[in-house]
Amino acid sequence: MDLNNRDIRTVEDVLRLLDGLFAPGADRWTEGGAGWWDGFYADRDKPVPFFVAKPDENLVSYVEQGLLPVRGRALDLGCGPGRNALHLASLGFDVTAIDLSPTAIAWAEERAREAGAENVRFVCGDAFSSPALDGPYDLVYDSGCFHHLPPHRRVSYLALLDRVLAPGGHFALTAFAAGEGGMGSELPDADFYRRGKLDGGLAYTDTELRALFADLTEIDVRRMRDEPASSAAFGESFLWTALFRNR
Repeated sequence: MDLNNRDIRTVEDVLRLLDGLFAPGADRWTEGGAGWWDGFYADRDKPVPFFVAKPDENLVSYVEQGLLPVRGRALDLGCGPGRNALHLASLGFDVTAIDLSPTAIAWAEERAREAGAENVRFVCGDAFSSPALDGPYDLVYDSGCFHHLPPHRRVSYLALLDRVLAPGGHFALTAFAAGEGGMGSELPDADFYRRGKLDGGLAYTDTELRALFADLTEIDVRRMRDEPASSAAFGESFLWTALFRNR
């Protein structure tokens, strides 16, 4: 889009204009940000906690508590190297997992081959525009994608959920938690546009998450539990975990 022309006609035009208010190096949410994520995932030996081949503890807990039925089709948003997608596949879900980064997708596909997982499909692309996301899905899972979106792209995110989440389906996510010991920025939304960057992501309060997803029925919102290195699951308390059901 040429920001010098008067060519805004749709909501998507407005969203793209707002995308352009951020410095190119700040992009983590469009296909233009794929290169940044490729660099992030290039060194598999980096001490990044979620590089481990372990599912999120909340995802494991939801199933163990019977809060999340194990059935049907699942979509993993921002799947990275595929740790949660492969766990969902092992439970019996037919999984579609999407990420912007070709490097992350290649790593995830390698893990899938090693695990012998056949009921998972990895897609490299932008979740907001990819035709490969052929819902409805019984579960939409997001581990760390939502908090990398600028405020205006929440509109796109909610529209995506509305489009692909099945009636009665479940939506779950982890996101940076505001407050002591948290990660991500707690600046007001407007400040990100003045600064032209997101400072690594946005931190949310539990109240904000409940309000943003108020059209869904809340099942569980809590801090993620810290998990030791010896655990079979990943967990860090600087994240919120949330589970909702579509009405």
